[in-house]
Amino acid sequence: MAYQRVEIPRERVEQQEEIAARIAARFAAEGRTVTAMVDTYGCQQNESDSERLRGYLAEMGCTFTDDEFAADIIVINTCAVREHAEQRVLGNVGALNHTKKARPGQIICLCGCMVQQKHIAEKIRMSYPIVNLVFGPDEIWRFPELLEQILTGRKKRVFAVETQDGVVTEGVPRARVGGVKAWLSVMYGCNNFCSYCVVPYVRGRERSRRPEDVVAEARSLVAAGYRDITLLGQNVNSYGRDLGGGTDFSDLLRMVNDIPGKFILRFMTSHPKDATEKLFSTMAECEKCAHHIHLPVQAGNDRVLREMNRGYTAAQYLDKVAAARRSMPDLVLTTDIIVGFPGETDAEFADTLALVEQVRYDSMFTFIYSPRVGTRAAAMPDPMTRAEKQRNFDRLLELSNRISGEKHAAYVGKTLEVLVDGENPGEACPHTSRTKSGRLVHLRGDAAPGAFVTAKITDSTTWALFGEVVN
Repeated sequence: MAYQRVEIPRERVEQQEEIAARIAARFAAEGRTVTAMVDTYGCQQNESDSERLRGYLAEMGCTFTDDEFAADIIVINTCAVREHAEQRVLGNVGALNHTKKARPGQIICLCGCMVQQKHIAEKIRMSYPIVNLVFGPDEIWRFPELLEQILTGRKKRVFAVETQDGVVTEGVPRARVGGVKAWLSVMYGCNNFCSYCVVPYVRGRERSRRPEDVVAEARSLVAAGYRDITLLGQNVNSYGRDLGGGTDFSDLLRMVNDIPGKFILRFMTSHPKDATEKLFSTMAECEKCAHHIHLPVQAGNDRVLREMNRGYTAAQYLDKVAAARRSMPDLVLTTDIIVGFPGETDAEFADTLALVEQVRYDSMFTFIYSPRVGTRAAAMPDPMTRAEKQRNFDRLLELSNRISGEKHAAYVGKTLEVLVDGENPGEACPHTSRTKSGRLVHLRGDAAPGAFVTAKITDSTTWALFGEVVN
């Protein structure tokens, strides 16, 4: 089926809000206090989706809990990127047999990327009868309608996992957790088809929100007191190509940066092939934009990169890094790396180690390759044993920890502005905070969430900095 962008009309979204209100009235008439639990796996885009789910549940009159035995409605928002996440979800769903026995009327919902895969949806249909409702990422906007079918008894089980490629929805309510940091989705889907990745199959093709809608939401976040705003997309720096209006991601970044108020502006995730000098210069010129870019390299060997369908060579990637650092000498650079891609040899993996040593990332997210059903890589010969992959993974982790530790140690003695974003009650450093470039600082002294304070860095570890508030 050919790709077609589908913007859901506002009146259809309003119908969902009417259904949510009808459900709330139903609960009230029954004298029920309905408690909901939303459990999220995976990426920041999933976190953003869960905010929409909570928004609808709040409109239905639900209160929230983290205790599955206290929940009348459980919604599990799933991830499909790695096998481990799927196994965790299925294991936890199986454990809900106990809560369903304790609360026979409990409604269990599974949504998100994992269930968009046909073989997983069928497995849930056949092996997990306790699950009442299953729906994919593009059906989140219909959550009240789908849930009402269960509540009214019209259907005992509902599966809404047909591909709805190209859906863009505005106006869905949100219930955000916390009041300092906010996720702001600017686009959905991916066109890259990396050979190991299932995202284009479960999230669909790239489609961008209109810039005026993004800016309006960002403006409302600043007005509501949010001080750390992250623009999200599976491939965020390809934003705008489907709109035909001439606004690219760099332009959007500048538009959000120009909103009055004090806040930090971040974004993720970037694809190296779409990271341009225009983007780097825009980041340098926008005073609210964090000098941090997450630029997944995945591997340092050209043959492996070609088999991954990444669209660049190691040398081209290094050129991007050099250009970014010319624009922002204080750049914090993070990355993703896959260890043990099918066919990768020890010599090829050594190229990855050499690239890491050359780039010196501030931190890395490293994974052992996980085959995904339906991807090209899943059918490739994979002679390296799991033990050999683990050995290489350990080598990479040791290198990453050494470099990160050295970089963090260089912060000791410096005085930096940080944003306080959380609390660690009972700890020696009772506050959590972030530098503008995204470094975690455990903080002691007089501070409150949402405040920008000056901190002197007094100590460091591989993973974090420690500091104290100064006048």
